[in-house]
Order: sequence, then structure tokens, then C-alpha cells
Amino acid sequence: QVQLVESGGGLVQAGGSLRLSCTASGRTFSNYDMGWYRQAPGKGREFVSAIRWRGGITGYLDSVKDRFTISRDNAKNTVYLQMNSLKPEDTAIYYCNAGGTFSSTGRYYPSPSWGQGTQVTVSS
Repeated sequence: QVQLVESGGGLVQAGGSLRLSCTASGRTFSNYDMGWYRQAPGKGREFVSAIRWRGGITGYLDSVKDRFTISRDNAKNTVYLQMNSLKPEDTAIYYCNAGGTFSSTGRYYPSPSWGQGTQVTVSS
């Protein structure tokens, strides 16, 4: 079982930036495809971004393309989500997922391994 700890959330004004981190322990991180999801109040959990275990292939929710960038450092067992030009509609709890399947069609299927989440609040 892999353990995931997210950090980097906070309160930011619209147009600002945040970088989320997710550090994994317990298994071989470098073999895992990784994903970020978010859940806004009163809504379901939504895919945001994913990255293949080798880091060369990424995918994004259409509304965050060109604003968010996912990356990973396998030596640090950490995946990042750089979020720029933040909008109030980006406000949500952001969750990291490990060991899902990133298909050749660009879709990420999450595993049962989730972090506890980190709150991102964007004020207008």
C-alpha cells in the first residue's frame, strides 16, 4: 500500500499561482502513473491531470490546459502540480492518486490510493 501526502495548498487571489506537491512512500513510486483530482463543494471528484511513470506523457482537464503543469521527481518520490493564472472556479480540495492507469488514449483511471487532500481557495 502506498501512502500519499499532499501539500502546497492555500488561499490566493485570482491570477496567482500555487505549486502542489504529493510525496509517496511505501512502494516503488517510479513505477506508478500518478494523477491529480479535485473536489469542489457540493460537486463530485474531477480529474485534473495525470503523468505517466516515465514522466514523458501528461494529460489535463481542458479547463486547466495552458495554466497547470504536472511534473514528477522520481528521486524524491514526489509529483507536482504547478498552477498558474488561478481562477475562483479552481477552488477545491486537490487530491493526489497513485498507481492508476494512464491509457494510450490519454485517459487516467484512478487507483484506490488517495492522499488526504489539500485545500486550494482562489478569491476573486
